[in-house]
Amino acid sequence: MARLNYIVTIIVITLICVLAQELYSDRYDKVDAENILQNNRLRDQYYNCFMGNAPCTTADAKFFKEIIIEAFRSKCKKCTEKQKEMMNLVQDWYKKNKPEQWKAFVAKYQQEER
Repeated sequence: MARLNYIVTIIVITLICVLAQELYSDRYDKVDAENILQNNRLRDQYYNCFMGNAPCTTADAKFFKEIIIEAFRSKCKKCTEKQKEMMNLVQDWYKKNKPEQWKAFVAKYQQEER
């Protein structure tokens, strides 16, 4: 009986580990991406940070730059729901309003993926 309990415990722990999905920190989920996109100065600051053309001057920009390659590669598999919403908002905005910058961004991160 003790052996059966041990085996069941191991199986349960294994399932918990497999099913537990590691997510990125939600620390910056309250960032107002829409406000950033509407502000030319802020938008350019973030874009240049992500493209490596300028330093990342805010903690949230540094955080997102650190996860962006993996998030891009995995289609945001580890993103929180809010981060997925932000990524979709940013992607849609750039495709509509700044398609050349979006193409450059995609090219950069596809290249860094390799």
